[in-house]
Amino acid sequence: MSPRWCFRNLKKSNSLVEISLAELAGKIGGRLEGDDRVLIGSVAPIEIATEGEISFVANSSYAKFVESTNASALILDEDTPSAGKPCIRHNNPYLAFALCLDILYPTPRQVEPGIHESSVIAQTARIDSSAGIGPLCHVCDGAAIGENSQLISSIYIGKDVSIGKNCLFYPGVMIMNGCRIGDNVIVHSSTVIGSDGFGFAEHEQGIKKVKQIGWVEIGDEVEIGSNCSIDRGALGPTRIGHGTKIDNLVQVAHNVQIGAFSILVSQVGVAGSTKIGNGVVLAGQVGVVGHLNIGDGVKVAAQSGVSHSIEAGKIVLGSPAREIGLARRIEASASRLPELLKRVKQLEKKLSE
Repeated sequence: MSPRWCFRNLKKSNSLVEISLAELAGKIGGRLEGDDRVLIGSVAPIEIATEGEISFVANSSYAKFVESTNASALILDEDTPSAGKPCIRHNNPYLAFALCLDILYPTPRQVEPGIHESSVIAQTARIDSSAGIGPLCHVCDGAAIGENSQLISSIYIGKDVSIGKNCLFYPGVMIMNGCRIGDNVIVHSSTVIGSDGFGFAEHEQGIKKVKQIGWVEIGDEVEIGSNCSIDRGALGPTRIGHGTKIDNLVQVAHNVQIGAFSILVSQVGVAGSTKIGNGVVLAGQVGVVGHLNIGDGVKVAAQSGVSHSIEAGKIVLGSPAREIGLARRIEASASRLPELLKRVKQLEKKLSE
């Protein structure tokens, strides 16, 4: 089956809007160039776009398709030539593309207001009348769910959990006792928020569990991917700040504090009581040991191991993570080791002779 055919049919089933290029430019804050009467009904990759579709160039490697594309219009930065095609100029084409998707593919409501008959709702739970509780959900005593929030199905909401407005929880999410979720939060399938932190005290007779009596606080506009674990604090909260985005398969340990607008990519692990600032990026498979301070704006490259605190604004790489310039010099030097060892052996042989 052709990927092109699949993409076309997916768009036909999802796209609900047709809009003029002029109106689209106004909605996304771009500058129109060319025929403003062009009608746009969907978005497509630049290589396979056809009439009625808009595409974009956010990476210079795709600029070669501008001349040959059959798209009705393009989203371009101020410098990329348009080859005479109608376009919307925008200083951030990728952001403009995301805004177009929101306009052309409005998200339908997943669960209608009300409570499905198969769900179990405690008498003391407070659920706004506009919230939707899908099949097989369990909402415990003292929980509160805000207006327009949606629990799709098979979701557990523990005792005294608070959930704000316009939240969306996908099937299999579990929010354990006492956790606090802000507004406009999205949590994907099989994620657990508020599981016990990994706290144990070793002694002569074995290992004693340290009871975890804290909770988790999730700020507004946070999105958490599938199969993540956000542990409750041992004492006090684990916090995820406003606007932070967490990919699939991420582990955040007890009492970790993450600031606003940070990004944790897949398979990141953050050990207990580490403080992560605002605008931090932890790339895929980064590991961070406990009780560190990671400053605002730090970027940690993929598969790095962070074993010490990092000052604000630094970019680090490697295991152990080092400033990126130094790490690259070490890596370049390491790649020359076989040659250097061979030369040392040759010198030793000459000296012995």
